[in-house]
Amino acid sequence: MTPELHRPILLDRIGPNGLDFMVEATPAECAALTARMQLPAVHAVSCSFHLVREDRDTILARGHLKGRVTQTCVVSLEDFEAPVEEVFQVCFVPLGTETDDVDPESDDEIPYEGNVIDLGEATAEQLALALDPYPRKPGATLEEAEPKQPEHPFAGLSRLRPLN
Repeated sequence: MTPELHRPILLDRIGPNGLDFMVEATPAECAALTARMQLPAVHAVSCSFHLVREDRDTILARGHLKGRVTQTCVVSLEDFEAPVEEVFQVCFVPLGTETDDVDPESDDEIPYEGNVIDLGEATAEQLALALDPYPRKPGATLEEAEPKQPEHPFAGLSRLRPLN
């Protein structure tokens, strides 16, 4: 199955000085990403990559993602447009050679098969990671509930008292 944003790059294109590559989503790809990310809208997504060979099979990718999305505010439930920007670094490694390293500071690894990496899918994954999981529209505030007066522990007994 082809991903919504597909930009295959042959590893042979990455020379000794690396390779710069730009991914820009078309309107149709933005619509497909909207459905995948379960957002009200993805308006624009672009990502510039600089690829460098770490060794024969490992590719280090430095990226700068920019986008505009519509998200739903967790406070007001109103839709609002939000910018997305992220600078990141990932490593493409052959399928089956991923490390079991759980260090949060280490680079994420993206497995690939054959002689091709997909920078479009890497862009989509980084967009998903860059989205605010609890988006809040600028200016949205929660109304404070009035503090409830604690009921006196014997307040229920007053109802049993005869009225005179």
